[in-house]
Amino acid sequence: MDQRKPMSQVHHGGSPQNSHQTVKFLAAATFGAALVALAGLTLTGTVLALVIATPVLVLFSPILVPAGITVFLVTAGFLFSGTCGVAAISLLSWIYNYVAGKHPPGSDHLDYARSRIANKARDMKERAQEYGNYVQQKATEATQHQTQA
Repeated sequence: MDQRKPMSQVHHGGSPQNSHQTVKFLAAATFGAALVALAGLTLTGTVLALVIATPVLVLFSPILVPAGITVFLVTAGFLFSGTCGVAAISLLSWIYNYVAGKHPPGSDHLDYARSRIANKARDMKERAQEYGNYVQQKATEATQHQTQA
């Protein structure tokens, strides 16, 4: 204790930092309690609304269920239609940039695939010609063999 001050003037409460932390804790606890109370009121209101609305929903369910399904299907259709439209616009934009020579993303893969397809088509054409020549040669041999016999 401080020897120079009388007992009535000695501060026993602690440092100012502890009191600041105490105020912060009390404020947080107050806000937390208020939020918990609001959550409880919201839950109570929701349960009461559900209890009151359940008979109405049961009475009107033959109308509401098909209407809900219809609204869902219409909404899904519009979303799908919009998505297809956006995809078509982006595809047309990509094709325009590719044809204009602007080298859009993925065009190098397309060029590589096109060259591989062209090479494979050339190979198949050569094989078909070779096979056609082979079949023609065999047919000629078979007709010559029949005429000699």
